[in-house]
Amino acid sequence: MYAVGDVHGRDDLLAELHGLIEVDAKARPFDRNILIYLGDYVDRGLRSKEVLDRLTGNRLDGFEQVFLKGNHELAMLQFLEDASFGKDWKYYGGLETLHSYGIKELTLTDDPAAFERAREDFEEVLPAAHRHFLENLEVSAEFGGYFFVHAGVRPGIALHRQIEEDLLWIREEFLTSRGSFGKCVIHGHTPNEEVVVRSNRIGIDTGAYMTGVLTALVLEGGGRRFIQTGANARALTQAG
Repeated sequence: MYAVGDVHGRDDLLAELHGLIEVDAKARPFDRNILIYLGDYVDRGLRSKEVLDRLTGNRLDGFEQVFLKGNHELAMLQFLEDASFGKDWKYYGGLETLHSYGIKELTLTDDPAAFERAREDFEEVLPAAHRHFLENLEVSAEFGGYFFVHAGVRPGIALHRQIEEDLLWIREEFLTSRGSFGKCVIHGHTPNEEVVVRSNRIGIDTGAYMTGVLTALVLEGGGRRFIQTGANARALTQAG
């Protein structure tokens, strides 16, 4: 089983990581290969459109793939519904996403009319496959003793009772918790230069758009490994 951290428009790194995952899977054949993406495919990096092209049109053969929703996919959909939300989205990565689709209206202005024009243009050029992908993302997934989610979970709340806002946005309450969540939580959302491994969670957002390092967690039996690619490509192994 493989889990991929936050891509954030780095299609170059995603393509490279896909290649490494394929090589890894062929070297260790299993009856069932599952590939889980933890969300935040878009924004900040310069090739969000290309990332969604890849995920909707060039999926890896031989893998069951699960796509989770991140807060940045939520923001993209919010802008499509409400142009005024664009002023917030623009400043945490939306401008780069719009540029990847060829929309430049908002580069030098925050005029409300420009946001509406950009929204209309975006709706027109956004491929139907991309919108369908965004609108049908899962908010969590469970396999064995692991719970996969974009941001994390609220401590003290059963996993089956978690709400979408927390699954997509939570940080401090989750990150500082040392108690059991019922299952080990695999998450992204909060970038770190290194993978974060705790007894109750594993964080694999290594800030790809800033660091050039995109991380995949490999779970096989009782073991955990990490595949990292980009300028500082390396493979790490951890038992247990």
